[in-house]
Amino acid sequence: MGKLLDSIDSPQDLKILSLEKLDRLADEIRQLLISFCRRHGGHLGSNLATIEPIIALHYVFDMPHDHLIFDVSHQAYTHKILTGRRRAYTDPESQEDLSGFTSPKESPYDDFMLGHTGTSIGLACGMAAQRDATGGRANIIAFIGDGSLSSGPAFEGLDWAAEQGGNLIIVVNDNEMSIAENHGGLYKSLAALRASGGRNPNNPFRALGLDYRYVEEGNRIEDLIEAFRQVKDTDHPVVVHIHTRKGLGLSQGSQRQIGPTSLPDLPAEGPVEANHWQDGLDSLNRLPNSRKTYGRMAMQALEARFPQEPGLTVISPATPLSNGIDPDFRQRAGNHYRDVGIAESHAIAYAAGIAKAGGTPVVATSATFFQRAYDQIEQEMALNGSAVTLLVFSTGVAKTDATHSGTADMVMMRGIPALTCLAPTSGVEFLDMLAWATGPARQPVVIRVPGERTLATERAGKPIAPATSDPTSGGQPWDRYRILQQGRTVALLALGDALPLGHDLADSLERSTGLKPTLVDPHRYDRLDKQTLDALASTHSLVVTIEDGQLDSGWGQAVAAYYGPARVRTLSFGAAKEFNDRVPQATLLERYGMTVPAMTQAISDALVDRAS
Repeated sequence: MGKLLDSIDSPQDLKILSLEKLDRLADEIRQLLISFCRRHGGHLGSNLATIEPIIALHYVFDMPHDHLIFDVSHQAYTHKILTGRRRAYTDPESQEDLSGFTSPKESPYDDFMLGHTGTSIGLACGMAAQRDATGGRANIIAFIGDGSLSSGPAFEGLDWAAEQGGNLIIVVNDNEMSIAENHGGLYKSLAALRASGGRNPNNPFRALGLDYRYVEEGNRIEDLIEAFRQVKDTDHPVVVHIHTRKGLGLSQGSQRQIGPTSLPDLPAEGPVEANHWQDGLDSLNRLPNSRKTYGRMAMQALEARFPQEPGLTVISPATPLSNGIDPDFRQRAGNHYRDVGIAESHAIAYAAGIAKAGGTPVVATSATFFQRAYDQIEQEMALNGSAVTLLVFSTGVAKTDATHSGTADMVMMRGIPALTCLAPTSGVEFLDMLAWATGPARQPVVIRVPGERTLATERAGKPIAPATSDPTSGGQPWDRYRILQQGRTVALLALGDALPLGHDLADSLERSTGLKPTLVDPHRYDRLDKQTLDALASTHSLVVTIEDGQLDSGWGQAVAAYYGPARVRTLSFGAAKEFNDRVPQATLLERYGMTVPAMTQAISDALVDRAS
């Protein structure tokens, strides 16, 4: 018997299939996704939970005339397979062709590129408003997971949907799990609805004025088709609450061997944190990345202080495991750890409240997610002088989806007044900065967690910076830049995770030109050490800055602006202000002129120009 999937090139091909064949198609897609995620890597659990709902949506509705808007969109793999993109999942040579999220560049079936949470309902409201203004008749469907409901924009969207009225279908995919476990009072209401078959009077959706349907068997295609047919072409907003099983099919333990490669066992089916993401074959012999390595170091250092410091609290907005905040630590930490769900803005406001009351909060998440809390960082944290420490993970130039870039955090943070922004260059310095920020500093502090370059250097046994000043002392121990190597003519200022690159560049210059440059570790990026910059200007003809972040409006440009055109010539290296989608890091560094050969040549050319 041939594979049904081979005959599916568009949603129209679904509409001629029987229910039995739709079930068979779901099984084929499930096995394909398990194999794909184990080989290539990807979001596994959420996609296995949503196979049947997405098949049913495409069977009942008429996309792309009707519009299906995913929240986050990391659960849209089945949608992509059914809309002409299955080869990217079946052909290993094509598996780099697609984004991990929806993308209008890929298909007319995708309306938005989405990688952050809580926005699908607001987007759907906007599309529905324009449809109504122009007399259109398309169904507008927002597809949102239960974990995303803890996000403020999701509540705002639900609230407005009831006010706006008109055709709007909100599918709430409830698999009892966010990335980690769900947190918040809302989930008691969802549990009560599940337990009562959708009949419990404690219904947050009806309380907001929305119509409501419940589907207990959210992975049963027949039930889903019936529910979606009931709400198709509705004249008012309605929530279809479907109860699905995250990681459905993992309990079968299939695909444990791919070719000659023996793979570890699959994670369990259900609300299990480990089934959210699979790293792929290339991760089998890989050591823990910088996020987990330095995150675990930070948690160990903080945990040792818990018995003596009842107000010391680690806060994570829903992404703990990827940042080294392991389940065992969370259990041991007790009330010293709080996962606030997908609610970054609340995390900062909550932390500011703890600080105001005398506690010591530490908020840890990725650079791309701190963007969602900009106003709270500027207002509740910095303006109020709240003693909150932010640990910024996953920063710098790297191969990521366009929605998850880590190059803009320094520009964002350094533009906020009264915010101390630190860039450690070793694990020891990172812990020193953390101890100072959560100890004598008593002020708003951002620490950019060291990245892969620093970790690789330390693993190679080549520490790139000696231990720093006593973090228990008062004042600002990282006010002054540190001269690591005294040279002449050229001064290299390499910030944070760019310092290993600065070391390599210094060696290259000495080999190629015989010139030994001065090498400087700046430590921080919210302010300039003008005393050191003045001293460098008096003894060097060229100052070079290197930063692992956006160059435009960044720290290096601030150095160049301080010097101006007359005092000393400057060269600044950093990332361009642009969106990049899954571009290899090596390609980006070449594009930005941030390779050692390119920078060596640029410096040599600048010295020749200066001499002439």
